[in-house]
Amino acid sequence: MLGKKKQKPRRPTGHFDTLISSRTTVEGDVHFSGGLHVDGRIRGKVVADEGTDAVLRVSEVGEVTGDINAPHVIINGTVNGDVYASAHLELAEKAAINGSVYYNLIEMAMGASVNGNLVHQREPVGLLSQDAKSAGAGPKQAPAGDQTAEPEESGDGGKSE
Repeated sequence: MLGKKKQKPRRPTGHFDTLISSRTTVEGDVHFSGGLHVDGRIRGKVVADEGTDAVLRVSEVGEVTGDINAPHVIINGTVNGDVYASAHLELAEKAAINGSVYYNLIEMAMGASVNGNLVHQREPVGLLSQDAKSAGAGPKQAPAGDQTAEPEESGDGGKSE
């Protein structure tokens, strides 16, 4: 029984819900969940929905001009912007990133290039924002303190012109 139990895969590798083909250019931000495969061009941010196990794959003919934020990122093309991979980042041999890379786990093939900083983050970015939301007290207290101080200053500033 115990011998048959297999580990779940780190990331889905074969199933991609959305394809941006090589003859397509997207102008603007792209929000997705599931799998996104990019053969074309995206000019804008590419952001995975919070709390999902989304995968972004940029093929060797794909290009993203803007920041990327997803749990699992596989790049074999060009990215002009920062990359935030909260779980796993794979840079294939033809990957070229012009920007900083924030990762938890990285796999980099010979030939891949990063023109920017490599920053290791132990805790995934998505988990940090979820913890802040669930705690509730921390984020609510800081704005409340700011709100009590600012209206008095704003009121005086408005009167004095």
